[in-house]
Amino acid sequence: MIAAAALDLGSTSIKAALMDSPGNLSCIVSRPAPVINGQLGRYESDALQYVETADQVLAQCLASTDPKPPLGLCSQRSSFLIWDNASGQPVTPLISWQDDRGASCCDQLHASASIIQSKTGLRLTPYYLAPKLSVLLQQNPLWRQKLITGEWLAGTLDTFLIWRWTDKQYFITDASMAARTLLVDIHQQQWSEDLCKLFDIPRSILPAIQPSTGFNLLLKNGLTLQASVGDQSAALIASLTDSCSEALVNLGTGGFVIRSLKNGEPAFGGYLQTLVFQNRNQPAQFAIEGTLNSIAAALAPYPVNACSLQDLATNDIFCLAEPSGLGAPYFRSDWGLYFSQPVTHLSRQQAASLLLEAIIFRVTRILEEFHRHTPLTGVLLSGGLSALPCLQQGIAQCIAVPVFHLQQQEASLQGAAMLAAGLTVASRTDRQRIVIEQTNDKLGKKYRQWQFWLDALLKSPVK
Repeated sequence: MIAAAALDLGSTSIKAALMDSPGNLSCIVSRPAPVINGQLGRYESDALQYVETADQVLAQCLASTDPKPPLGLCSQRSSFLIWDNASGQPVTPLISWQDDRGASCCDQLHASASIIQSKTGLRLTPYYLAPKLSVLLQQNPLWRQKLITGEWLAGTLDTFLIWRWTDKQYFITDASMAARTLLVDIHQQQWSEDLCKLFDIPRSILPAIQPSTGFNLLLKNGLTLQASVGDQSAALIASLTDSCSEALVNLGTGGFVIRSLKNGEPAFGGYLQTLVFQNRNQPAQFAIEGTLNSIAAALAPYPVNACSLQDLATNDIFCLAEPSGLGAPYFRSDWGLYFSQPVTHLSRQQAASLLLEAIIFRVTRILEEFHRHTPLTGVLLSGGLSALPCLQQGIAQCIAVPVFHLQQQEASLQGAAMLAAGLTVASRTDRQRIVIEQTNDKLGKKYRQWQFWLDALLKSPVK
C-alpha cells in the first residue's frame, strides 16, 4: 500500500517517488533541473521552467496511483526568487545558493558576524538568502516598496511552488527552510526583527513560518501537501534515528557531514547548527553540520569510476575539490578547486584521484572533530557519489570508526515521504559495512600531511 509520495527539488535534478508503508521507494522519476547559468559570480536558472519540470515529474510518478497519497516536499536550501503577486511571473531568475552577489553585504556586517551566528547557527556568508536579497534591495530601491505593499513577493523555491500550487492562497515556508536564510532566530523558530534590521530587509515581506509537518494543504493537482523540509534535512530524517552516536555523510551535488545534537547542545568549532525539522507541537530537532561545496561539479570531467584505493596517495600533490569555495567550518571562497602544484603532466585518472583524495580528507577531518567532541559508533554513507568504491574505501581507511553504505540512495525523497506519512526511522537495516579490501598504507600518512597543508592555507589572508 502506498503511504506517501515525495518530490525532491534538487540543484541538478528534480525527482519524485512513491513510498510504501515499510518505507520502500518505487516509481522513481527523475529529470534534469534547469541549467544554472554561472557568470561573474552570479548563478541563476529559469524558475518557471523549474516549476514546469517539477509538475511533469510528479504527474508521471503518480499517473498510475489512485487514490492520491499525501505529499512530502524537499527543496534545495537557500535558492530564492522575487515574483509578481498578480501574474505569478518571476521578477528575478531563481538565484542559486552558489551566487555570491551578497559578498558586499557580508563585508559590511563583518562586525556583527558573531551575533548573527549565535542567533542563526550559521556563518555570515553570501550563500544564504539574506545577504543576496539585501544587496538586491539596495541596488533597486523601488523593489522594496513593491514587496512591502505585496505587489511582489520574495521567497525560497518551496514558497514559490506552494504559492502556485494553492492558487496564491498560501505564502509560507517551513522552519527548516526559513532557518537557512540568516533571518531566523533558530532558538525561537521565528523571523528575528534584529536580524531583519541588520540586513535591512522588512520583516513584513517574509512568508509565514510553519512546522515541517501537518500542512494539510489541498493542491491544484489533487494532492494534499503534508510536509515540507530542506533536502539535507530530509536525507538525515531518512538515514538516522535521533541518536547522536552516528554521523551521516551524504555525497551528491555537494556533500555534507551531519550528526544529531542533543536538546540544547550548541554546535562547535565553526560548524553549522542546523534546524533539521519541527513537528507540530514538538521541539525542533537540531544537528551539527560540516559542508563540502559543489564536489560533483569538480569530479564531473574526470573518470572517477576507474579510480581505486591503490590509485590514491601516489604523489605529493595536495588538492581542494570545492569549486564554490570551502564550506563549513571554514567558509573560504578564495580556496576552491586548487592544487598545490601544477598538474598538467598528470593523466586525467591521476587528477581524478587527487580530487577524490580531497573529498576523503575533508570528510575524514570533519568526522574526526565530531568524534573527538562526542565519540561516534558509526558513519553512514549515502548519496550518488557514495557508491564510488574508491570513496568508500578511502573514508573507511582514514577514519577509525565503522563505516556503512546505505543501499537506498534516494535519501531525500525517502525522508520527505516519511514526514508526509508520519513515519520515523527506528533503525536502518539496509546498511552494508565497508570492509577494506586492500590496505593503502600511504593514504593515512598523506592525510596527515594534507591537514598541515590545509592549515597553512587557512592561515593566509583572504585573497
